[in-house]
Amino acid sequence: MAERVWTVKDALEWTCEYLGRKDDEHPRRSAEWLLSSATGLSRVELYAYHDRPLSGDERACYRTLVARRAEGMPLQYVTGEMPFRHLVVHVEPGVFIPRPETEVLVDVVLEHLADVPEPVVLDLCTGSGCVAVSIASEHPGARVWAVDLSEQAVATTRRNAGNANVADRVQSLHGDLFDPLPQELIGTVDFVVSNPPYIPSADLPDLPAEILGFEPALALDGGSDGLHTFRRIAGEAGRWLAPGGGLAVELDSGCVASAAGELRGTFEGVTVRRDLAGRERIVYARKGRSMLR
Repeated sequence: MAERVWTVKDALEWTCEYLGRKDDEHPRRSAEWLLSSATGLSRVELYAYHDRPLSGDERACYRTLVARRAEGMPLQYVTGEMPFRHLVVHVEPGVFIPRPETEVLVDVVLEHLADVPEPVVLDLCTGSGCVAVSIASEHPGARVWAVDLSEQAVATTRRNAGNANVADRVQSLHGDLFDPLPQELIGTVDFVVSNPPYIPSADLPDLPAEILGFEPALALDGGSDGLHTFRRIAGEAGRWLAPGGGLAVELDSGCVASAAGELRGTFEGVTVRRDLAGRERIVYARKGRSMLR
């Protein structure tokens, strides 16, 4: 008996039903994303060429991807990529998956640097490097130092910088926050940005299984009140920033007001920015012109 010919439509319909039974909250989105990865077709093309047969290699690849998704692995890890602003960044298990709200963090940085021709930027807890690479990609004069405790994250940042053709302006370093940075940068930095671990420790068990079971705890746990790493960054940032330099940190929405309060009196222009869903998400401040280094 001849082997069944599977079309794009057949694969989508079967996968939607199968992943729905596996408790995937968005089975059609998953099916589209996985089939796009296996075939190289865009989501629009999947429907334009719905009667296109899948090759043997495409079917084999697709089966592997669907099996991983059925086990609960995040889509981004299954396909190895995540759209972020104007980029598609590489992600893999062990590296924090970028979130859409973090795109606003890049907006805050670029607004501050709009009139700075060749800014120096520090991106701490860089993860996939999505923030560092986006800044370098969208500001042609920016030089970004990206730091992470995870060697895997450092390697991923280098890969993403290379893919975006900004490897010459993104320096990825392994270490703890400011520790691996060259001392000659002290007092010269135009912006310090970070998306640090910020989930309060007590809230970690309540995270969805897709996050808790696959994403690195190192990138999630923000300590008892979610501000442990933030305080370390804020306490050191003034020494590294040039007068007028900016600081922006993404935080849990329930922690932002407290973080802003802690910055007032030390920094100027402390403001809170909301994410795409309207939640308080980012605290921003400037180093005063008279602030001691």
